[in-house]
Amino acid sequence: MGKIVRTLSEDGSVLCSAIDSTDMVRELQRLHESTPVVTAALGRMVTAGSIMGAMLKSDGDTLTLRVNGGGPAGTLMVVADNWGNVKCCAGEHQVQLPLRADGGLDVNGCVGGDGFLTVVKDMGLKEPYVGQIPLVSGNIAEDITAYYSISEQIPTVCALGIVFNDDATVKAAGGYMVQLVPPVVDKAVDVIERNLTSMESITAMLEKGMQPEEYAMMALEGLGAEVLDSWEAVYHCDCSRERTERVLISMGREEIEKLAKEQEKTEVCCHFCNKKYEFSTEDMLNLLK
Repeated sequence: MGKIVRTLSEDGSVLCSAIDSTDMVRELQRLHESTPVVTAALGRMVTAGSIMGAMLKSDGDTLTLRVNGGGPAGTLMVVADNWGNVKCCAGEHQVQLPLRADGGLDVNGCVGGDGFLTVVKDMGLKEPYVGQIPLVSGNIAEDITAYYSISEQIPTVCALGIVFNDDATVKAAGGYMVQLVPPVVDKAVDVIERNLTSMESITAMLEKGMQPEEYAMMALEGLGAEVLDSWEAVYHCDCSRERTERVLISMGREEIEKLAKEQEKTEVCCHFCNKKYEFSTEDMLNLLK
């Protein structure tokens, strides 16, 4: 289970959302059999997407986070609900890249930096909210920070980290997002800047086994912060045979008839969990009814 924790300063001017996304990232690695560098890229997006989804207000609201930076991983996408439950996929999960000069995974090279970060919020209105910015680096955390500054005008700091075991499995994953709540209080800004400067990197804190409530409270130290709420979130794909049937029906009568005529079985694979759904010729013809 992942764990989301939100802390709020005493005066309500600063919110910090933090998450332990270890189980989510382990699950995406298992489902997609992704290489470490793709796991790191998607893991950062899942961590950020879960935090961002949890900011939605109503059941049924969803957030889609999409990055296409022109890198070998292709388009990376995360879908989150208002509880922070997530699912994800990439265009290519088997990317292999040399390590950086410092020995780290080349996430920027995997994602690419020539493209866009797109955020789609579907809140049950006639049209979803769509925000888009050019990628800053492909680092994901820096791009999320820039998105909030440019598209939503909310001063934000985002930190995301994945730690691997020696056998390339996920040891820990997590992150936090600090946001200033308008109207911005200058004193709070000064305190936050000092705190973030003195804090270790999120990767170092994850290596030590620190929990989300610990680094959330550290970020807001000196502001009389308290834990606002906390709950569990998971990697969850809500695909089903019924949903898949609706997708096939949306292709139109002509395409369904063509598939039914050309092959004995039509197989549809979910991009988010790799579950396969088979439809016989009879099944396809029944969809026409």
